[in-house]
Amino acid sequence: MRKMTKFLALAAVSGTAITSVPAFAEQGDILVRVRAINVMPSEESSSILPAFPGEQVSVDNSPAPEVDITYMATDNIGFELIAATTKHSASGVTGTTGSIGRLASTWVLPPTLTAQYHFAPDAAIRPYIGAGINYTMFYSENASDALEAAVGETDVSLKSSFGYALQAGFDIPINDRFSLNFDVKYLDIDTTATLRTTDAGTQRVKIDLDPIVVGVGLGIKL
Repeated sequence: MRKMTKFLALAAVSGTAITSVPAFAEQGDILVRVRAINVMPSEESSSILPAFPGEQVSVDNSPAPEVDITYMATDNIGFELIAATTKHSASGVTGTTGSIGRLASTWVLPPTLTAQYHFAPDAAIRPYIGAGINYTMFYSENASDALEAAVGETDVSLKSSFGYALQAGFDIPINDRFSLNFDVKYLDIDTTATLRTTDAGTQRVKIDLDPIVVGVGLGIKL
């Protein structure tokens, strides 16, 4: 709830610009945005169990390109489908796994659908907020060389996740077809990583990734 309040506050502050400019997006329009994003997990993890109680993992940030498509159902309401994939590494923090460092890596694909409300479709700065769902898949999971040197050949898998998404941002029209876009999203992503090792047996760690995704890019009206 605290994170949702921050998103709403951001949108409210952005909504102070009311200078009228030519319409950029209206009912029936389709918008494509291309953004540069940085995915920043605000992760919490359980212990790595059963062999390493008290030892947790951290997950690194990852920059990437993102493409989304928005359909404007009305001048104020839009539906956005977001697609991007990023690669992240999980590392030990303390104890035995901390001394190993990077434990595994994975690619993350979280298709996300949000319903948006655009506050001021005719303003010079056009803020919006959104909420929706994401389904997150993990693929190309790999154990690090350092982990396999410590515990032998290791198979890594991560469980898919289904969660909610929050969004806030604003568009600044350049002309009647192009706009600058600034966007922030919060994705609820919870997973369990399973490591099947040769020497240490099967280990599991629950990870709440819950990333903040900050993006800037260009919007195009088709």
